[in-house]
Amino acid sequence: MHATGRICRRAKRRISDCRGGCGVFYPKLTEQRQQTLTTEAFLGYDHNLKLSDGEFYDMENLTSDSYPLLAPRARRGTAQALSGVQAICARDALCWVQNQVLYINGASMEAYMPSVNIKAGEKQLVSMGAYLCIFPDGIYFNTEKYSDNGYMGQENVIDAESENVEISLCLADGSALTVSYAQAAQPESPSNGQYWLDTSGKLHTLKQWAEASGQWVSVPTVYLKLSANGIGRGFKQYDGIQLSGLAGNEQIEKLNGSQILYAVDESYIVIVGLVDETAKVTSGTVKTARRVPSMDFVTECGNRLWGCKYGVADGKTVNELYCCKLGDFKNWACYQGVATDSWRASCGTDGKWTGAATLADSPVFFKEDCFHRVYPSASGAHQVVVQKCAGVQKGSSKSLVVVDDRLYYKSRMGVCVYDGSLPQEIGGCFGTVLYANAAAGGVRGKYFISMEDAAHSWSLFVYDTRKGLWHREDSTHASEFARVGDELYFLENGTLRTVYGTAGTKDGPVGWMAETGIMTYGLVGKKYVSRINLRMQLLRGSSVDFWVQYDSDGVWRHCGHIEGRGLRTFLLPVRPARCDHLKFRLTGKGEMKLFSLARVLEGGSNV
Repeated sequence: MHATGRICRRAKRRISDCRGGCGVFYPKLTEQRQQTLTTEAFLGYDHNLKLSDGEFYDMENLTSDSYPLLAPRARRGTAQALSGVQAICARDALCWVQNQVLYINGASMEAYMPSVNIKAGEKQLVSMGAYLCIFPDGIYFNTEKYSDNGYMGQENVIDAESENVEISLCLADGSALTVSYAQAAQPESPSNGQYWLDTSGKLHTLKQWAEASGQWVSVPTVYLKLSANGIGRGFKQYDGIQLSGLAGNEQIEKLNGSQILYAVDESYIVIVGLVDETAKVTSGTVKTARRVPSMDFVTECGNRLWGCKYGVADGKTVNELYCCKLGDFKNWACYQGVATDSWRASCGTDGKWTGAATLADSPVFFKEDCFHRVYPSASGAHQVVVQKCAGVQKGSSKSLVVVDDRLYYKSRMGVCVYDGSLPQEIGGCFGTVLYANAAAGGVRGKYFISMEDAAHSWSLFVYDTRKGLWHREDSTHASEFARVGDELYFLENGTLRTVYGTAGTKDGPVGWMAETGIMTYGLVGKKYVSRINLRMQLLRGSSVDFWVQYDSDGVWRHCGHIEGRGLRTFLLPVRPARCDHLKFRLTGKGEMKLFSLARVLEGGSNV
């Protein structure tokens, strides 16, 4: 084809006037058709082979904070070095147990706990009102009044040979009760208020003469006073205790077992029971004990502590749920027949408990293939509902976190969210990679979870619960999380750190990376990427590098580098080589915002 304005050599005239009579013809070129695909909303992490537009196959240290733009996460903070930490939790201040010592806001509480010994090993810290409870030790500590601390359980051991235990009838307050008659026949001419011990039946009963009605009236509740030095030490009125070691006649031996204390002092206790006459136990060992059950996991709900246990406890195989007396974490076996009683229930599902948490007004206890949700009742008739579903994975009990009124946790196959109906999986972005041993925390509408894969590599993922986006931050192995206000603390290799850097010393500029999936894979018509345009903003001191990999050959080729020059946007054009498919990677350091990513596609030949 002639160019306009040129002279045809054979015709000696302008080409615009030539009609081809000269016999000279030039090849006709067809302009290539182009198609531009632009991404302006970046959707986060997706480790599957087929990705949606705006998703990245791999990434490091990116965040959804600037969505729909792509940007690096905030700089973290380093609060302090902590070695030997056994557990951390958050109240108004951060609390932790380190080397068998309790710390509150960094201050040691050892001087306030002279009679309490925290044992070695991993702990669970549970808050209930002003109290911090430490399990499995069964220790409590008042965070408002430091002198109020000790053991939830209490056991007093009485050597009956050296310290006789006297048993006598009494009134509810422990004052003496005098029996005027102890016989089978009905007494004659009694005075008002006198007591008669009726021994006519197999079961003896105590009666009192009522002058007004002229008859003997059965005493509905008969009390006994057990007196011995130290027998009531550490107890209070209406505690539920276990009494053992009483030996003698049938009436005395029946007193062994669960009892309620209606009055108590260091030298006596008052319980419900009946003996024909004042007696003494002079041999053996008598024990009065208020015990806290051995529990796998504990959570607080409705001014009670709730726990679960699977396995052998006190020589018995158990699969049970427990809760303490209302407002009293010391009493786990107080049964008076009132709404505030302690409570326990046996469960029929098999397998060990894997975690416990509180959602709304209900404690929820998990196994790997189900959960038990307890619906507390104001009357004390608590109901347990069992749901077969994906439960908490074994070893991931610390992944249970409530964020914006939803409960998130790590199941065997992924991450699930439970809002009170049925758990839904939200971890499909992990592809075929299986994770375990998760620990998590929540703050500012985000769910942070640190997990280990089959290759024993760790990753810290972040799920934005409001935008529904996942991002991978880095290889952080966080063993504990605790939220204080709008900051999330985590423990990493003996160092206490913060995710937003509002506490502690801030880290330097963040190094980041974003890697796309395979591009043009699956496109028909032999289309290829002829140019890639990135519009971004780089602050001064920040930098970006661009890398391309062709046809899955495993080699990353450097294609460009840019240094930040302040708050301005610029275009980074990249011309990749022609190939069947490609993927690219952005790496950088410092603050960056990616506004758009445009790929120009051209059609190639069929050969």
